[in-house]
Amino acid sequence: MALARPASAGAAGEGAPVPVPSGEEVHWIETIRDSQGPAGLTLRFRFLAPAIGGENPISQEAAQADMQALCDGFALSRVPETGPTPAQIIISLSDRLVPFGETDDDAVQYFEAYSIEDGACVWELF
Repeated sequence: MALARPASAGAAGEGAPVPVPSGEEVHWIETIRDSQGPAGLTLRFRFLAPAIGGENPISQEAAQADMQALCDGFALSRVPETGPTPAQIIISLSDRLVPFGETDDDAVQYFEAYSIEDGACVWELF
């Protein structure tokens, strides 16, 4: 079962931006909770981040810092307190809406994996 917000361009653009260190506009698309990753139960937090694509995209380093901030400041507070603890949190950024599990050759997407240790997101080699 996935908890999802409507993933239309209008819906994604109408919600309040999630603050990130780069200052770029980032919007939460959805959280997928029923996904099994290589390490076990995985929560996937998907975000729309138009600034990672286009003619003048932000750097990969800036995107990585934004993803760390999204894990620490957004995802961790949404991890259920009861039930199994996820083994991994995946943060994904996309410059356009791409349905989960589908590909778009024109889309720019970044993915980072994190474990949860002592209440913090710890980056993992993905």
